[in-house]
Amino acid sequence: MDIKVWMYLVYLAVSIGLTVWVARTLARNGLVFLEEVFSDERLARAVNNLLVVGFYLLNLGYVTVAMRHSEPIGSTSEAMEELSWKIGLVLLVLGALHFFNVFTLNRYRKSRLRQLATAPPLPPAGFLPMQQPHPAAAPGQRPAHPAAYPPANPAARPPANPPANPPANPPTNPPAPPR
Repeated sequence: MDIKVWMYLVYLAVSIGLTVWVARTLARNGLVFLEEVFSDERLARAVNNLLVVGFYLLNLGYVTVAMRHSEPIGSTSEAMEELSWKIGLVLLVLGALHFFNVFTLNRYRKSRLRQLATAPPLPPAGFLPMQQPHPAAAPGQRPAHPAAYPPANPAARPPANPPANPPANPPTNPPAPPR
């Protein structure tokens, strides 16, 4: 047999073996992730099976398309170089497919968790007052200094003459009047 035929046989054996091994590993370990993503065991198993079938189709399709080599192979070292190039591309395709699947499923998971959340993740720290333009400024222009803006809420203005000695412990809630 020709060196090229041996190269093809080794390429197919290694590529198909890697594809089957990676698909089984991803199917076994990915099921836990999919159950958490979908929060439904039956749906997770179905999606896992669909992903495995799609993974086989895409990767084995790529392996067969990339098998062709039009130049003659003159030595064993050339065959090894070409074989390593082809297997390296198969591994890159496997990694890209895996990354794409994990990235897409993680985005779906985060979106689902955001929809299920009933409260914001952190309470608001405060509110910023609305700023209104200074009446003396021309339309479309702002005053040079932010202190020139009047407070948005007139009740929020500090008193003109604050009390000299504020009470140490002001009452928080006055007692309710008797009925």
